Amino acid sequence: MYNVLTSLLNDEAGFIVSAELVLVATILVIGLIVGLSEVQHALNAELNDVAEAIGSLNQSYFYSGFSASKMNGATKSYVKGSFFDDLADDCDNNQCDISCDYPRNEAPKMGNGD
Repeated sequence: MYNVLTSLLNDEAGFIVSAELVLVATILVIGLIVGLSEVQHALNAELNDVAEAIGSLNQSYFYSGFSASKMNGATKSYVKGSFFDDLADDCDNNQCDISCDYPRNEAPKMGNGD
């Protein structure tokens, strides 16, 4: 068994030439960059969905007040009620996405008689 391992370690037939190794490594790195870019876009889309779901929750609340009156009609005690109305925010429902402008031609250069 030792002789087989020694012969495999010393065998140089079929060794990848360094130029081929560089080519394979370059292709792998380019594929990795494209894959990670797609993961980034998918993650941003999912986090945007989570943010929209949280923003669409109705966080309004209301509770009524209580009061007690004496026999003669005068107020004995009271607690005021309260309410909060959850209005739409600026970025609810995807209203403030980042978008790119269309490309425009460069304006003519105004210079020193050029």
